[in-house]
Amino acid sequence: MSKKRVRAPDWKEMRRYRALELKREGWTLEEIAEALDVSTRSVKKWMKAVREEGEIGLQARPHLGAPPRLPAEELALLPELLAAGAEAYGFRGEVWTSARIAVVIEWEFGISYHKSHVSRLLKALDWTPQKPVTHATQRDEKEIERWRTEVWPELKKRRATKAG
Repeated sequence: MSKKRVRAPDWKEMRRYRALELKREGWTLEEIAEALDVSTRSVKKWMKAVREEGEIGLQARPHLGAPPRLPAEELALLPELLAAGAEAYGFRGEVWTSARIAVVIEWEFGISYHKSHVSRLLKALDWTPQKPVTHATQRDEKEIERWRTEVWPELKKRRATKAG
């Protein structure tokens, strides 16, 4: 069973600074790469960053990702728009799903999102879509039970007599 190494969040940055120390001690790029278990190309890149930017060039830079397509101001308006209800947007029934909200975002802001991403946006707003009801709200349980106990057995009898 192998043990995972636990590393500090900035271990890569520390490795780059160690490479610089080794370079200053007179190590070759190849020796540094072997000692730090990296490619020579990486070490060359780090040394170039030091030449061009100074030691600050070795610092870790956060990966911010792509900027959001829906600005925060517009995203903040979404709960207010949804408060009007699903039927106000032409949907049948007052149930909000991520897919329906994606449609509303496209209509209101002109930005297309996949329904899975819409749920992440809603989570950031601390707003959850309602799950669709699995059966119709107009469903009459008494009538369904009557059909099962009276109508269906009668239909089965007719079918059995026709087949016989």
